[in-house]
Parts: sequence; structure tokens; C-alpha cells
Amino acid sequence: MYLLMIIVFILGYAAIAFEHNLKIDKAAAALVTGVLCWILYVFGGADIHQTEHELIGHMGEISSILFFLLGAMTIVETVDTHGGFNIITDKIATKNKLAALWTICLLTFFFSAILDNLTTSIVMISLLRKLIKDKQTRWLFAGMVIISANAGGAFSPIGDVTTTMLWIGGQISVYHIISSLFIPSIITLLAPLLYLSWKLEGEIEQPEVIDSKKNQAVSKKEQSTILTIGILGLIFVPIFKTATHLPPFMGMMFSLGILWLVTDVMHRKKPFDIRRKLSVIGVFKKVDVASVLFFLGILLAVSSLQTGGQLNDMASGLDKTFGTDSETGIYIVGGLIGLLSAIVDNVPLVAAVMGMYELVPGTFFAQDALFWQFLAYCAGTGGSVLIIGSAAGVAVMGLERIPFGWYLKKVSFLALIGYACGILAYILQAWIISISNSI
Repeated sequence: MYLLMIIVFILGYAAIAFEHNLKIDKAAAALVTGVLCWILYVFGGADIHQTEHELIGHMGEISSILFFLLGAMTIVETVDTHGGFNIITDKIATKNKLAALWTICLLTFFFSAILDNLTTSIVMISLLRKLIKDKQTRWLFAGMVIISANAGGAFSPIGDVTTTMLWIGGQISVYHIISSLFIPSIITLLAPLLYLSWKLEGEIEQPEVIDSKKNQAVSKKEQSTILTIGILGLIFVPIFKTATHLPPFMGMMFSLGILWLVTDVMHRKKPFDIRRKLSVIGVFKKVDVASVLFFLGILLAVSSLQTGGQLNDMASGLDKTFGTDSETGIYIVGGLIGLLSAIVDNVPLVAAVMGMYELVPGTFFAQDALFWQFLAYCAGTGGSVLIIGSAAGVAVMGLERIPFGWYLKKVSFLALIGYACGILAYILQAWIISISNSI
């Protein structure tokens, strides 16, 4: 059953990677894979009582991630339902291509760190449709939105699912991940931006303005109130964890509860149909539950391989091949994982790596040590190299119908430039810090 579990995991992984070709949702493939792997583990002769104990233990960690994501997604959807993001995006009025590109990319970068890269990408694509008429120009901007969103999400504990997983798992902490990855992440964005600055010229042709029916049920004051509470609620989560030492999902649930109370009080005198649509209960219908179930299936599958010993054996193989007991070996392994995340989903990839290596104080695998920080950067930004390599990329691909080949030809090189420059920036930064500490 040892080998069969690996085969089932690989087949499930393939189904996830090629969901668009197979026309099968990746959540379905992940759930089947996760449960099958545990079934095979039990049929392999494992003690059922011990297995149940181990599964419940894993579910405690998995549930904390799922509730965190569910809370974050609900807060963002609530802000979006109230039109809160329009307050920011409507401020962009420039027609200069270069100025617009820099503005959009920098906004995306910092939005992604506060919200998350997937949500930010969706918001920015809606902005691009209002700003740019020409499809080819809009696609180029959309490609840079993917790079910007993934770069911004990499240095924030709530900006990317993989970084969130590492934070909740205890591999990284808020202060160290921000201080260590901000410079490499911003370089990942600035490198392709500077490259395009020499080539991009002219003005944007804007589409005709169509007066769409505004949401009369929400005033400007209510929009700004919900936007402020939503953003402050997300920022509050790491502060809550630092102050109380409770798991991050508790802070997220608290922020969601506050926002829920505010919306209920804000709309309590409005007609029932409007109140229902704007309340958190109504927003729940828009939350991407399939993504939450996808994470559940993948994390179940990875936890089965961790319990079965396959991940420990894989870690031993990497140690023998690349020598992860040295900085050079860790840079090689991390860089390869980042490029691999452009081909396959980075969530199961990082989940597998988390199961492969234990937190060992005083080594490269201690909390906030080299391996986990570098993994957070590589897994977060490497997916930009291909449009299918990140949640942000897949979302933009679906919204704008960007062909895989077009992205590969026009944007992949820009993403690769940013990825390589970010790695060099991280290595240089680590070297400077080590020199200063030795003086």
C-alpha cells in the first residue's frame, strides 16, 4: 500500500494540474485523492484506533487553515458586495500607459499583502476592463497584475495561501517574514516593471463609459465604512495572534464577527431583500466553497503521506541529492520548488514540503530559518512563470480568456526575470545580514 498511496497521490495531483483539460473541478479530484490515500493507509495494516487518533490530530491543523481562509474570503466578499474597492480603483484616471502600469502594479502589490493575491487579481481585472479597451494591451497589464499579486502575497502572512499555511504551521512568524521577504518581493515586481519601462509607450485607449445602474442601496459613507472595517479586520489578525498567542483563525473569526455585527446594524432598517443581499449571510452564497474543499482534500492527502512515512523518505532523498544541510543546497531546492509550482499547484506542493521537514531549533529548519523563508518566497512567486501556476493566474486566465501560449510568449519571460532577481536579492540580503552580524 506504500507505493499505491504514492500512485494515487500522483494521479490526483495530475487531475488537479490538468483540470481545464479534463473538465473536472480540482476540488472533486482533491477530495477523492485525500480520502483514498487514508483508506489505502488503513488497508495497509495500520491500527485503526491509532489511525483515527492521527487523523483527528491532522484535522485540528487542517481546520484552523480552512476556517482562516473561510473568514478571510467572507470579509473580502462583504467589502466587494458593498462596492468598497471601487473607492480606490475609481481614483485611477491616467491615460499614459507607463504611469498606469506602475500605478496598477504597485496597487496590486500592496493590496495583495493586505487582502490576498487571488482576490486582488479579480478586483484589478475589473479595473482594467474599465480602463483599457485594446485587448492585447489589457492582457499585458493583466499578466503584470499576476506577477504583482503573487509578489505582494509572498511577503505577507495573509497574502498567499501557502504563506498562510507556513504561518499557521509555525514555520514562519509575522515580523520575520515581512522583514526578510519584502525586499526580494518588491524586486520581483520592479525588475519586470523596469524592463517594460524601456519598451512601453503611448496612451491607453479607454472604452466608452456606460452608465451602469449603481447600487443605490449602499451610500458612499457605507462603502467607506465597510472598506475600512474589512481592511482593519484583516490587519488585526496578526496583531491578535501576537497579543493573545491564540491561533490566527480565532482573530479572523473575531474580525468577521465584528463586520457581521456592523452590517446587520447598518442595514437593519432597509427592506428585507436588500438587507439579505448585503448581510454576511447573503455574502456566504458568493464565497468560493469549492476552493475551501480543495484545500481540505489536498491537506488530507498530504497528511496521509506524512503519516505513512513517504514524505520523510522523500526528504531523506533530497538531503542526499542536494544536501539541504547547506545554504547552497537549500537555495537549489527552494528555487526548484518555485519553478515546479508554476507547473503544479503550489498549495499541495508546500503542504508536502511542510510534511517532509520538521521544525528543528538551531538548524536551517527552525522557525523563521533560511529554508522556510526561502520556501515562502519561491512558492509564492515562482507560480507567475506560467499562467496556470497560481490561483491568481488561473483566475485572470478565466476572466480575460488569456491563452496559455500567449502568456508563455509575452509574460513568462518577465516573470522569470522577476523571480531570478528576487532570488538574487534574497541571497545578497542574507549575505549582508550575516556579515553585519559577524562584525
